[in-house]
Amino acid sequence: MALLLDIFGYLSVVLRAAVLAAQAMLLGGMIFLIAMRPLLAAPTSARCARLVAWSALAFAGAELAFVLLQGLVLVGTLEIAVGEALSAAFARAGLIACAAAAVAAWLAFSGARGGRLLALAVLGLVILAAQVATSHAAARLEDRALPALADFLHMAGAAAWIGGIPYLLIALGDRRDATPQRTVARRFSQLAIAAVTALVAGGLTMAVIYIGSFDALYGTAYGVMVTTKVLLLLGLLLLGGMNYLMVERLRRDPRAPIERLKRFAEVEIGLGLTVLFAAASLTSQPPAVDLVHDRVSWHEMVERFTPQWPRFESPDHASLALSELQAQLEQAAATQSARPQAYVPGEGTLVPRNAEDIAWSEFNHHWAGLFVLAIGALALLERSGRARWARHWPLLFLGLAGFLFVRSDPEVWPLGDVGFFASFRDPEVVQHRIFVVLLAAFALFEWRVRVGAWRRTGAALVFPLLTAVGGALLLTHSHALSNVKEQLLIEITHVPLALCGVTAGWARWVELRLESREGRVAAWVWPIAFVLVGIVLLIYREA
Repeated sequence: MALLLDIFGYLSVVLRAAVLAAQAMLLGGMIFLIAMRPLLAAPTSARCARLVAWSALAFAGAELAFVLLQGLVLVGTLEIAVGEALSAAFARAGLIACAAAAVAAWLAFSGARGGRLLALAVLGLVILAAQVATSHAAARLEDRALPALADFLHMAGAAAWIGGIPYLLIALGDRRDATPQRTVARRFSQLAIAAVTALVAGGLTMAVIYIGSFDALYGTAYGVMVTTKVLLLLGLLLLGGMNYLMVERLRRDPRAPIERLKRFAEVEIGLGLTVLFAAASLTSQPPAVDLVHDRVSWHEMVERFTPQWPRFESPDHASLALSELQAQLEQAAATQSARPQAYVPGEGTLVPRNAEDIAWSEFNHHWAGLFVLAIGALALLERSGRARWARHWPLLFLGLAGFLFVRSDPEVWPLGDVGFFASFRDPEVVQHRIFVVLLAAFALFEWRVRVGAWRRTGAALVFPLLTAVGGALLLTHSHALSNVKEQLLIEITHVPLALCGVTAGWARWVELRLESREGRVAAWVWPIAFVLVGIVLLIYREA
């Protein structure tokens, strides 16, 4: 139970992201089957129905895990019975959603036809209503109707658009007759326009209600994550607009190739899932309008992002504030009351820091920036065709992984006193270890691709997928309820890193999946994104 409380904040965000992703796939499939029913061949409809069924099971499993996690934390913190915890409003709503999803899976496996489609639509509405019942709208003390309606429209629009794209790809994969493909693409384009309208209308309404002012947009964790969602949405709208133009071209010229539409749709799915990661992080934070203290001012933000010369000299490990931390913990244990006034398990706290701690962290970021900058520069050099030896640039990821493994957490093994396995109680350490593993995987897979061993295999897709996943994981931070200003200033720097990482991953995906002009342009985009990541890391500051 103690370990669960330690990692609750991070684990809840990851589980919430899984719930939102499965929910979008489930509801998007329901909407797609209803909207496209007259146009789909029987085998295509059956494949879509099976994906709806598996999405329903995935949603039910993720939602049940999320409810159990929340319930166990209540049991551990309030010392109540499991039954009492599961009788809470959030648990009842979640269990209703699980039951509806289980029935939807049974109906979809049985074949989504006729009356079953109507039943699926009803179950979809039940799931949406249950999700709204656990949202920020339900937690408001008054004026709940408008934010609840906005949340409903926002989730429904996201599901119809993002969740419907995998089913569109299934329909476009039927090569027996190109005419239904183009008709389905045309109708889905119209459906996506309506979905985007609902999504934007709901999102704008919630932004006005939950943010309330411009200074809260950049001065709170909630506002920063909303801004991140907006930037990702703009990228999605750009791709969606390009796909719309392709659909119109297909309507005018049936001989036009459909391959680009498929590949850009794949990227839309990836960006859409990243938006859901941001949404999951957003649901873990209190609305900005409720946080009126300790907001980051515009002056503080500009000052923090003003470039200074990087720090390449590390302080001594013995000068860090670990002893100060131990003293603070002992004092807190001696004076702590029987039960804290406000407690968010796993949210994390800022440890005592001195100038040497800040210098240590900045040193790590600046040297990591040199690694990434070198990687991006060598990738550009390889792309130019002037230096064949530059294709070995992925091996630099091994050096970066080793550097971060040793330096990222000075209080844990191999530098500190906290053991390797014991360190996994800290969500921040867990995230750092995940990124180290991702970097090592980058090095292995992409180097093998560059030297030609795996160029024509699915292994080539590992690098873009892991890059995009790494960018999305940067958005899964759990934020302190107190909205600590220094913590927020540090986390704001993760946003451009996440956006550049996502851009790099999906640009590389397009390069591999398309041999047209768009693929050649994307081949230059992702190394530039790596260069930008390196620059952001080089100007990183904590004071």
